[in-house]
Amino acid sequence: MCDHAADRSDHPEPEAPSAATVSTLVANHREFLRFVERRVGNRTLAEEILQDAFVRSVEKLETVQENAIGWFYRVLRNAIIDHQRRAAVAERRLDALASEPSDAPDAELHGVVCTCVRELAATLKPEYAEALRRIEIDGISVKDYAAEAGISQSNAGVRVFRAREALRKQVSRACGTCADHGCLDCSCGRGAHAHG
Repeated sequence: MCDHAADRSDHPEPEAPSAATVSTLVANHREFLRFVERRVGNRTLAEEILQDAFVRSVEKLETVQENAIGWFYRVLRNAIIDHQRRAAVAERRLDALASEPSDAPDAELHGVVCTCVRELAATLKPEYAEALRRIEIDGISVKDYAAEAGISQSNAGVRVFRAREALRKQVSRACGTCADHGCLDCSCGRGAHAHG
């Protein structure tokens, strides 16, 4: 006959964190938030980092053999470092994207593009419309546009990407299926005069 009680004592279940430890961490929320915010410079981001660190740490609280507050400050430092590393990787990717040369505009393509694209570009946020005009129509590089607009190359790359996405959605809404075919066979009626 097997003794299940003996098996359980050999492998004890992890204890749930004590209510006092959790209460202590919750009571220090403001101090933790100030700590993170001073290091990241943004309250919303600090709240996200703090919440994520707390959620990931609750499971590990029962293993803490020391002062829970000191331990949690170490957890927060590590979470901030992780965030900064991820942000640096994302920044490098955006810089690489922004430094890619923009394809030179094709004169023939400009002649056949539906005129509604130009009209719809004017309905975008002003900074999106300007980014598209300077990069796609005037043919300047993302790097030159960034310098002209007084923003970083990575910010310019993101702006152009978002502007293209916003324009794509506007064209799809306004032109329907002709947008899927690059407006080469426009049937929306708005740009038909540009093709004939």
